[in-house]
Amino acid sequence: MTKTIKAISTPTIKTKVLATILATASAVVLPQLFHVVGEISGLGTALGETFLPMHLPVLMLGLLMGKYCGAVAGFAAPVISFVLTGMPKVGLLPFMAIELCAYGFVMGALKDKKLPTSGKVLLSQFAGRLLRAVAIALAVYAFDYTSLNISIIWTSVVSGLPGLILQWILIPLISFYVETKAKNEC
Repeated sequence: MTKTIKAISTPTIKTKVLATILATASAVVLPQLFHVVGEISGLGTALGETFLPMHLPVLMLGLLMGKYCGAVAGFAAPVISFVLTGMPKVGLLPFMAIELCAYGFVMGALKDKKLPTSGKVLLSQFAGRLLRAVAIALAVYAFDYTSLNISIIWTSVVSGLPGLILQWILIPLISFYVETKAKNEC
């Protein structure tokens, strides 16, 4: 009984590594599924940009396994996706890596805090989007990065709003399911 609870609250290194690999793989595969459906439906990459499927596994990993696992998966997923699929576009790659790394890290840092899961999601999203915005603004204004327009900061928030809302709903539900399952196995 206590062994199961301990395994959930303090995962082993092996569990953390396996979970990080699984979450990273999921964060690479899920967007591809959305892109395939987008191609079939004629929407192209719009489904991925709207529902943000890469974010979900990273946020869940941070919540379940902690900040370092979340940060590693968050940074690695867009890089591995780019190497394997060419997506995200090279101009967006560093900013997505920063954003997702922040998502995983902040969610993991909030893992054990007395805060509703939806609040943890919201704070993680805010931190990730803020760091991404700062990185884009620095690239555009300080380094004259002409591949991006500064307006992408706002347009990505607006276009990704359905995905952000979906995360507010799904992550607390999945978290509740995992906690309930762990308690029932005791």
